[in-house]
Amino acid sequence: MARRLPAVVPSVLIAGFVAAGCSVDDRGTPAPTPAPVVAPPNASGQPNLSAPVDDPPGAMTCGRVVRAVRDATLMVPGVVTDVVQASDTADAPVADAAQRLSARYTAAVAAHGTDGEPDAVAAVSAAAAEMVDVCADSGLETTG
Repeated sequence: MARRLPAVVPSVLIAGFVAAGCSVDDRGTPAPTPAPVVAPPNASGQPNLSAPVDDPPGAMTCGRVVRAVRDATLMVPGVVTDVVQASDTADAPVADAAQRLSARYTAAVAAHGTDGEPDAVAAVSAAAAEMVDVCADSGLETTG
């Protein structure tokens, strides 16, 4: 049976995001994108054994979204990008949820400083909560 976030958690996340606002630097540009999660093969064409392994598929991205929700860091530049990049090896439901989270985050960043910002940030929180539920439904609720 999947665990659900208590009803108060989304409210707390939304309040934290609204209080913090969208995190962009003083020039209004997002922070640089972090490096990809999956390392390329080594020089001999063999798999890079030191690269993180996403086993089961989606475990890395679910762990990252769970940590981001728990730590209330979804609106920190690079966090959602990291979650989405880790979803490259995830199964369709988890990868699709990551794409929805990315779309909501992009909209929230675009709404920075407008009357629509609080609703856009709340949509990021809702998309993250949905992704946590998808992870739980996929059996990845213990990650993170």
